[in-house]
Amino acid sequence: MSKTINFDLNDGIATLTIDVPGQSMNVVTADFISDLASALEKIKTDDSIKGAIITSGKQGDFMAGADLRMLGEMTGSLVDATPEQRFEAAFGYSKLLREIETSGKPFVAAVNGLALGGGLELALACHYRLVADSPKIKLGLPEVMVGLLPGAGGIQRLMRLMGMQMTLQYASTGKNMSPQEAVGFQVFHGMHPADQLLDKAKEWLNGKPGAIQPWDKKGFKIPGGAGAMHPTAVQTMIGANAMAQDKSMHNYPAIQAILACVYQGGIVPFDTAIRYDSKRFAQLLEGDVAPAMIRTLFVNKMAAERGKDRPKGIEKNVVKKLGVLGAGLMGAGIAYVSAKAGMDVVLLDNNQENAEKGKAYTEKLNDKGMKRGKLSPEKAQAMLDRITPTTDYTMLEGCDLVIEAVFEDMDIKADVTKKTEAVIPASTVYASNTSTLPITDLAKAFSREEDFIGIHFFSPVDKMPLVEIIMGKNTGDKALAHALDYVSQIKKTPIVVNDSRGFYTSRCFGTYVQEGYAMVQEGIKPALIENAGKMVGMPVGPLAVGDEVAIDLSYKIGMATRKALGDKYVPTPADSFVEKMVVDLERFGRKNAKGSYVYPEDGSKKYLWPELGDHFPLADDQPSVDEVKQRFLYRQAVEVARCYEEGVLNDSPSGDVGAIFGWGFAPWTGGPLSFIDTVGADEFVRNADILAEKHGPRFTPPQLLRDMAAKGETFY
Repeated sequence: MSKTINFDLNDGIATLTIDVPGQSMNVVTADFISDLASALEKIKTDDSIKGAIITSGKQGDFMAGADLRMLGEMTGSLVDATPEQRFEAAFGYSKLLREIETSGKPFVAAVNGLALGGGLELALACHYRLVADSPKIKLGLPEVMVGLLPGAGGIQRLMRLMGMQMTLQYASTGKNMSPQEAVGFQVFHGMHPADQLLDKAKEWLNGKPGAIQPWDKKGFKIPGGAGAMHPTAVQTMIGANAMAQDKSMHNYPAIQAILACVYQGGIVPFDTAIRYDSKRFAQLLEGDVAPAMIRTLFVNKMAAERGKDRPKGIEKNVVKKLGVLGAGLMGAGIAYVSAKAGMDVVLLDNNQENAEKGKAYTEKLNDKGMKRGKLSPEKAQAMLDRITPTTDYTMLEGCDLVIEAVFEDMDIKADVTKKTEAVIPASTVYASNTSTLPITDLAKAFSREEDFIGIHFFSPVDKMPLVEIIMGKNTGDKALAHALDYVSQIKKTPIVVNDSRGFYTSRCFGTYVQEGYAMVQEGIKPALIENAGKMVGMPVGPLAVGDEVAIDLSYKIGMATRKALGDKYVPTPADSFVEKMVVDLERFGRKNAKGSYVYPEDGSKKYLWPELGDHFPLADDQPSVDEVKQRFLYRQAVEVARCYEEGVLNDSPSGDVGAIFGWGFAPWTGGPLSFIDTVGADEFVRNADILAEKHGPRFTPPQLLRDMAAKGETFY
């Protein structure tokens, strides 16, 4: 009996409707592969069946690719297998798709929802491909986003439909196609309203079509040319390799593997090419990068979004009315994402003009959405109508949740907290969006400390996917549950951490910027610092991001930390850089158009301030790029390990998810704790000790890592 496919036979046409149980979206599982093989065997051996249609029983979804958890389990089960056994396991789905297209029976893909990865590969293996006319449908091969390549022939079929150059653009970036683009590129044969797809598929099958793919016909040639000596193909590969590595900085083996599959696939026969793809797929799955990326970017991220940290036994809370205190950049962003999620938002500031400006932020973003055709005027207006700008605290009555996002000052925050508590219901949870001030201290201004929690957003709120939820010493389960429910409503990824100065993300992200500042102070070339930061996989260089955050903010936070810690404060080489830039040179960053970079008044591209070398003289001996890259990775990873040891982090997944989605820690590593596992605790400690001896105690690994090294333990 089939678990994942409903098999229906009518007038000689078999309709295979995919409906994987227990999944909101269809995914390629072991059961699905088995069921598809059984259905294929029935179709092949039953002479009364003249053809088949493959479609989906889930609305808006055809198939979203492989179940990545299954891949992880497969990798674990094949640790002791031979290379031949590992290849056969990787080749299984590809082999089945090849059997479909060589079965002698015509297959039609009636794609009525998104088709990604293995889902698109299934459609490409069908002899005729139809897609529903819907702007919500995405078609693509996103495997590169988790360190893999399309392992079931997707690269080879796509290349034989649209040529090498276009295939590389899609497969090496994970970019999606719209239905219109897919038909325009002749990847699909037609686009029709969803309710007409099956009729159109039957119409084609009743026309007695052949059951042979173009690449199986004698004399077939890849569009645009291919092969080791074809001039266009050679030129394409040279350019593609340079462009791909410019973006990936050689950190992602999957990109190089995709380039190799396209190149090799243009030389050898199709059946050899798909075996080569599966071989490279298996190699990636056995490497360090793909398993770490799959674990963090998919498995652990999804677990966080599904509420792994939510306390049990507390009824789900739906925020209908939200109070936001402070209409600056953060408050305005919080108001936008909340109104977008359907909440009524009271946006409160100390004067009406500021409150109105905060609401105007939503209007600005909505205007962009309407211009791009992603938002209707009616929905845009409805969002605006849900935001009420005010200076009146009594407007907060009836709020289900209040989020404070005022200036980073204990006294100011305490004042608005007391004024708010005077008017909100006793059941309302109160949250602070502070990025550095301890939640336990802030909660003292609130009489119900158990209902006080940190909800830390990242800027810009509308784009950044992570929300850091901070538990104060007295925060209760209800506050945590309500905070997680709210984050789920706005469709962002939460991590839960414990209270500490700077919490987790701000504290650890700061080490990347501070290390860049320390290097400038040491006399390392600023261009080397910036390029090495990007080459190691960070989104931008430390000096550039420091300008965005604001150098004077680093100065203020540093002064506040010194005051709070007193004699316990440990100075760093970055302190001298920040003090000179702010106090002596009045270079605050982008905010006053003067920082480590120069920001031309005409709006042209920023560039490193040429006079940095005058104020911070260059050293005669410059480190290698690899040395600088190592310092960036190790400095951040050491701080993350300290957070784990101190109990700021509750678990490894939160550390890695928070690092990648919070401050952009090199995704290819799977996160800082995954990086330590990959290096090995023993070698990591040894290297960190060398860095500490050379550059200072900030690199000294915590005792936790020394214990792990001695016992051979790992974070995962």
